[in-house]
Amino acid sequence: MDVAAYAAPAAGAPLAPFVVQRRDVGPNDVAIDIAYAGICHSDIHQAREEWFTSIFPMVPGHEIAGVVTAVGDSVTRFAPGDRVGVGCYVDSCRECAACLAGEQSYCTGHVSATYNGTEADRTTPTYGGYSTHIVVDENYVLRLPDSLGLDVAAPLLCAGITLYQPLAVWKAGPGVRVGIVGLGGLGHMGVKIASAMGADVTVISHSPSKEEDARRLGADEFLVSSDKNAMRAARNSLDLIVNTASSITSLDPYLRLLGLDGTLVMVGLPENDLTVSPFSLVAQRRRISGTNNGSIPQTQEMLDFCGEHGLGADIETIAVQQVNEAWDRVVASDVRYRFVIDTASLTA
Repeated sequence: MDVAAYAAPAAGAPLAPFVVQRRDVGPNDVAIDIAYAGICHSDIHQAREEWFTSIFPMVPGHEIAGVVTAVGDSVTRFAPGDRVGVGCYVDSCRECAACLAGEQSYCTGHVSATYNGTEADRTTPTYGGYSTHIVVDENYVLRLPDSLGLDVAAPLLCAGITLYQPLAVWKAGPGVRVGIVGLGGLGHMGVKIASAMGADVTVISHSPSKEEDARRLGADEFLVSSDKNAMRAARNSLDLIVNTASSITSLDPYLRLLGLDGTLVMVGLPENDLTVSPFSLVAQRRRISGTNNGSIPQTQEMLDFCGEHGLGADIETIAVQQVNEAWDRVVASDVRYRFVIDTASLTA
């Protein structure tokens, strides 16, 4: 089936109208009418080849929310009319230890990224959510809560699970002091989720102007990372820090905020290597870790949690024709806090 889309024809080129050929619905497939597609900063990194070599033409988008239009004969979990989402991958090898443990995002075989990847045959390119329709194996489709609009739910498929995973793994909750570095598309969801889990939340930002928003989103404290006196006074005060910022150059100022056995988890991906002093680690038996986007079961758990607590993303909705301008604004940190494409504009 031919569907309307927007694609990057080459590295760094502006996105433009494109036609995607979607496969016919197979026995285990779910056909989805895409209503909204979130814009993730990783869309921009990949389309501009800032991380690694990419596949072109590229239809970005791995924050997909829509409605089921058809299902294959063997599908048991979904039916036409269901509200569903698709996240960062649409298949995995299903055979490695990670997949067998239900940790598909850490698959050591072949992962089919939702875009800029290949299907299980390792040849057919995958095309993402900046399009009107997509066909996905039912095992990689998520059910969206009825309590959230499709527009505010779309960014949860990346931003939501990327922050939920470290907060869940390191057991954020009552009595746990959590720091969120950066208050952008990822960080604002981290504040919402950590607060809903009952943790004491501190936002660490280079922008003093974001304090009001941080507290509105659920933060208990606010630290300006360039304020050396405030950062010194806050040393040893946190149990867990999740770094969402890609602009930092050293981990030391943030590690010093951790108390005994504290952990700093990287989810933001700086383009360059970071510096860290061993003294920042040994002083309080501190640790550095990192997490990818989550598994299918954990992503569903996150969606159910967000639905229960009414946690959607703070969004600005745009027509697809505005996408190039929106990308420039993302790079300039000029969005609060996630752009979402109304895919009806693809056929307007």
